[in-house]
Amino acid sequence: MNFMATSCVNTYFASQALMQFETFSIPGPVLFIPQQHGDKRGFFAETFRAIDFEKATGAQPNFVQDNLAVSSQIGTIRGLHFQAPPHAQGKLISCQKGAIMDVIVDVRKNSPTYGEHLSVELSAEDRASLWVPSEFLHGYVTRQANCEVVYKVTNYYAPEAEGSVMWNDPELAINWGVASPIVSKRDQTGQHFADFESPFT
Repeated sequence: MNFMATSCVNTYFASQALMQFETFSIPGPVLFIPQQHGDKRGFFAETFRAIDFEKATGAQPNFVQDNLAVSSQIGTIRGLHFQAPPHAQGKLISCQKGAIMDVIVDVRKNSPTYGEHLSVELSAEDRASLWVPSEFLHGYVTRQANCEVVYKVTNYYAPEAEGSVMWNDPELAINWGVASPIVSKRDQTGQHFADFESPFT
C-alpha cells in the first residue's frame, strides 16, 4: 500500500483564543496553529486551551506527562513508535527549537485509512502543535540541528507496552527526505508493517 495524505481539508478559528486548527483527509489528527501577538519585545501566543482542543478533536484527554526530546543533528529519525492499550498514549506534539517533519500512520483496525500516513511540518517559527490520537504510529525527522521536540501525553510511559514499526518499511512508502538518516539501534529493529498486528480498534 502506497498512501500519503498531507493536505488539510478543513480550517477553523476559535473565536476567543484566535487559535487556528486544521483537520486532514485522515480523520482524528488535528493541527493547531496559535496566533502570535508581537511587538519589539517579542511575542505572546496561547499554545493550548482545553476548550478549543475539545472543540477541535472531540476528545477530553487528561495529559499526565510532558516529554522533551533533543536531537543535535539534521536527519535524525525517531519512530515509528506506539504504546499498546491499556497504556496507549495520545500525543500533542510541538517543536520548540528548530524544525521537524512529523509522521503518523493510521493503525486503527477496520479504518478506511488503515496504513495511510500524514506528514506535517512543525517548527519553532509557527509554534504549531499536532494532536496524534493513541491509535497512530508516530515518528519524526529533524530538518535542522539542535531540535527540541515537546510532547504532552495522555498516559504514563510503560516500557512493557511500547513497540515500533520500521521507519523505512517499503509498504508504508514514507518519504523522510534524508539520504543518510541517523537512527537508533532500537529503531533499526522495529517490526515490518506486514507483520504488525494492531492492538487498536
